[in-house]
Order: sequence, then structure tokens, then C-alpha cells
Amino acid sequence: MDQYCILGRIGEGAHGIVFKAKHVETGEIVALKKVALRRLEDGIPNQALREIKALQEIEDNQYVVQLKAVFPHGAGFVLAFEFMLSDLAEVVRHAQRPLAPAQVKSYLQMLLKGVAFCHANNIVHRDLKPANLLISASGQLKIADFGLARVFSPDGSRLYTHQVATRAVGCIMGELLNGSPLFPGENDIEQLCCVLRILGTPSPQVWPEITELPDYNKISFKEQAPVPLEEVLPDASPQALDLLGQFLLYPPRQRIPASQALLHQYFFTAPLPAHPSELPIPQRPGGPAPKAHPGPPHVHEFHVDQPLEESLLNPELIRPFIPEG
Repeated sequence: MDQYCILGRIGEGAHGIVFKAKHVETGEIVALKKVALRRLEDGIPNQALREIKALQEIEDNQYVVQLKAVFPHGAGFVLAFEFMLSDLAEVVRHAQRPLAPAQVKSYLQMLLKGVAFCHANNIVHRDLKPANLLISASGQLKIADFGLARVFSPDGSRLYTHQVATRAVGCIMGELLNGSPLFPGENDIEQLCCVLRILGTPSPQVWPEITELPDYNKISFKEQAPVPLEEVLPDASPQALDLLGQFLLYPPRQRIPASQALLHQYFFTAPLPAHPSELPIPQRPGGPAPKAHPGPPHVHEFHVDQPLEESLLNPELIRPFIPEG
């Protein structure tokens, strides 16, 4: 810990306090998560171990927060992460109105690239939500907080507890499009009611595996038909609603995988995903007012039969490499 100079406190999670710090020798800014042990004989908490294991299992990726070091400190230990300026929850909270379609596409595209990478490495995050999607000073989104993550078996032979809830990609997409959560429940039952109100009451005909769920038949809900997504999000494009509908399906095996979602027409129709430099970068609480980094307007479509210099946001970048005449 002596190699770091604490610059301030970022926040506090369920398993530790997070500080902003600077490496004394290199000057690198990092985020330090201090995890205390209640009693030495208790050992390292399972969630902290899972976070370390998950991040060490996968190689560096630009859409997953980087774990730089782990070291003991007092009656506990410290995780050193790359420093990220804010998170997606702050972005949504500070937005004066729902995000622009190009901005929503950019955030969702970066999220899906991170999720696809994790799944390709047999890591399931299980706690995706805007507060766990960190934003860098350059606008880059990275998945963080792997405390509930698991290594999964591709053949489906491993069993997992059902006592873990997460907003997941479809709910995050809906929140970005809407400017607020689609299913704003305050407890489990209220959450279920919010979901049923929009997606309708599931049945074995729609979701055959529902009868195998541990708590099936312990509570019943009145029959409700699903509400068309175009009524829920009237300002969303048809392509956005089509992709959202493929996320918000009851049977897990029918939901579109992240790798396939990245190929959906939603990402290839105007407006194209915004460049990270065009995204809003709110400061953490107590910092200066939110602002967006300046960037060129992202209005170009790309065509294979069009000269490359006409397809770039800034043609001057390649001007020196184009032969004269």
C-alpha cells in the first residue's frame, strides 16, 4: 500500500471501500478497492475471490475493467483497478432528456462486446446494471464488479443458485431508450408485477421450462397479455424494438446471444453508433458539472463502393497516404 498515494474516496460497495489513488513511482491513477476481513479465520470472502478469479481468468479486453494488482493490507487485501471516471448510472441520471439514438447504440455496442468477450471465456457476470458499467474519461464503457461472476460450463451441466437477480442487457437497453428503468420494482413481488405488466403472464405454452423453476406455483398472478413494445417505447426505432424484443424473452435459450446481437441491423442503420468522444462524461458526485467531449458529428453511412476518404469522419487523417493525381 506504501506505493500508492490516496487522492480521495470514490464510493463504498457491499464488500469494500473504493479509493482514487496515484502510484508513487509511475504516477498512474488507479482505483483501489479495500476489502476487510471481519476475522482472519474467515478467510477471503467468496465474492472477492470470484471477482479476482474471473478477472484473472480472462485476458485484457478494452470492454472489461482491468485488474492491475492484488496485495495484502492489514486485516484484509486491496484490489488495484484502472481508474474510471464515472458509470452509466451517472450518465442516465444526469441526462437532461433520454440519450440520443446514436449514443444509446454506442453504449449498447460496447456493453455487448464486453459481454460477448466474457461469454467466449466462459464467464457469466450475473450482476449487469448501469452502476457496474464504468465510463472512462474518453467515453469508453467497461464492465466491472465481477463479485457475483461464475465460470460456466458450455454444456449446461453445472447448477447455479436462483437467488441472484440482475438487470441484464435487455433491461439496460430499455433503460437507455426510455431514460428510466422499464421495470422499476422496489421488491421481488413488485418487480415481477412490473415485468408481467409489459411482457404478459408466462405460461408453459410460451415457456415450457417454467414448471421446473424452484418456486413455481408458490404464487399466482392474474392473466395479462403482453403490451406491444412500440406502445411502451413509442420514440424507439423499429430496429431498436426488434432487438429489444429478442432480449426480453422469458425462455433464456431463446434470447439472442451477445455475439449475434452485435450483427443486428440496429447497429448498421442511421444514425450509426456515436464515437466515444461524442458521449457525455459526467463527473462523480462532488466533481464539476457534467459535460460532453467535443467530437465531429457522426452522420456518415459507409458503402463499399464509396471512396475511403469520403467515408471517414475526418478525411484529413488519411490525406498524406493518398497518392496525388
